[in-house]
Amino acid sequence: MPPVPAPAAPVKQAPKQPLKQPPAADRVYSHVKQAVLDRRYEGGTLLTEGELAEAVGVSRTPVREALLKLEVEGLIKLYPKKGALVLAVSAQEIADVVETRLLVEEFAVRKAVPASAAFLARLEELLEEQRQRAEEGDLGAVAVSDRCFHAEIVRNAGNQILSKLYDQLRDRQLRMGVAVLEAHPDRIAKNVTEHAEMLEAIRAGDADGAAACVRRHVSRVQVLVRGTDR
Repeated sequence: MPPVPAPAAPVKQAPKQPLKQPPAADRVYSHVKQAVLDRRYEGGTLLTEGELAEAVGVSRTPVREALLKLEVEGLIKLYPKKGALVLAVSAQEIADVVETRLLVEEFAVRKAVPASAAFLARLEELLEEQRQRAEEGDLGAVAVSDRCFHAEIVRNAGNQILSKLYDQLRDRQLRMGVAVLEAHPDRIAKNVTEHAEMLEAIRAGDADGAAACVRRHVSRVQVLVRGTDR
């Protein structure tokens, strides 16, 4: 009988490395920023270093670092020995954001015509994603999917400077979006419908019609947010 081959030595698997956590200051920053955008920390809320340190499980030093960054971004105002005040959305900020969005988005949607098949398919995909988020009822996720639809139209214009400018509005858009949806739940379905109208105008090659859809849709934000954030 031929010799029986010796069994192969078992392959040693490298021990799994524990997942490395982000730096403490980054964790605090993400925690506070997401809570502000989701309106779990509403305008007028006073946050203390001790409370945030306990919530995230860190010392106070990274909390201070994160709050300084958030103050630069205009989401909070620091008060020494008191804490950080979450800034409410002002009427001027609403007007400024809407005006900037109209300038950028009307230009971008006109450049979308005539639209490529790939671009139309991407907008359809984003619209379907928005419908799914609406069914799930997560207002934060709905606001994100809503913004992604608009951002895709801006990116399609091919102007990187304009895209970067638009990206700077992201946090303010999300915060206003959640505020509107909380106060006007019917806007979820209406937003989906208005995005579908925008998509059909682009598909039809109607640049004027698409721009008119954008103007009606974005202009409503100013009226609705003023009723929810004063």
